[in-house]
Amino acid sequence: MKDSIPELITDNLIITVLSSEDFSLLATYENNNRVHLSKWEPIRTDNYFTDESVKKRVELNFNSFQSGSSISLVGLDKSRSRIICTCNFSNIVHGVFQACNLGYSVNYQDEGKGLMFEMLRESIDYAFTKVELHRVMANYMPSNVRSGQLLTKLGFEKEGIAKSYLKIIGLWQDHVLTSKINPSHIGKTYQATNDKSSF
Repeated sequence: MKDSIPELITDNLIITVLSSEDFSLLATYENNNRVHLSKWEPIRTDNYFTDESVKKRVELNFNSFQSGSSISLVGLDKSRSRIICTCNFSNIVHGVFQACNLGYSVNYQDEGKGLMFEMLRESIDYAFTKVELHRVMANYMPSNVRSGQLLTKLGFEKEGIAKSYLKIIGLWQDHVLTSKINPSHIGKTYQATNDKSSF
C-alpha cells in the first residue's frame, strides 16, 4: 500500500493509524476495557496488556499498514487524548478477491452513543474508495445481538452460520457470517480476457 497515514474526521472522532510513540493510548484503552471485551475475545494473558507487548503490537500494526496486509484504525476523541473505539481490516487480499475481515470494539463508557457506527461508516468508505476493496466480511457470535444490529445498519448482509468458528473465552463458538460489497461495484460486469498471462 505504502499510502499516507489516513486521518478521517467525523463529527466526534479523528480516525487514524497509531504510531509507536502513541502506544500508551492503546494500552490505556485495552486495560480499561479488559473485562468488558473479554466475552468477545480469545483468552488474554497478563503479558498481553503490558506496555512492552502493546508497543510491539502497535509497531506491527503500523508495519502491516505500510505493507498493505491490514489496517488497524483507532477512533480518537477530538483532543486526541483517548481512544473511543477501534476497527481492524485484517487479512487483506487483492487480486481477484479484493477482500478482508473486519473486527471492531468500543470503550464500555461510550456504548450506545452511535460512535462505533460513526467510525465504521467512515472507515469502510475508506476501505472501499482508497484501498479499493470489493468485499468486507464481518462475523459475530449469535449472542452478540448489538453487533448484529450494527452490521445490519451499516448494510452488511447475512451469508450463513460458521459452526465452531473461533475459540472465544476458551470455547469454540459459532459465528454469523456477513459481508458488505463495495457499492461502486454492484451491478458491474467484467469482460473475460483471452490473455493467458492472467492464469
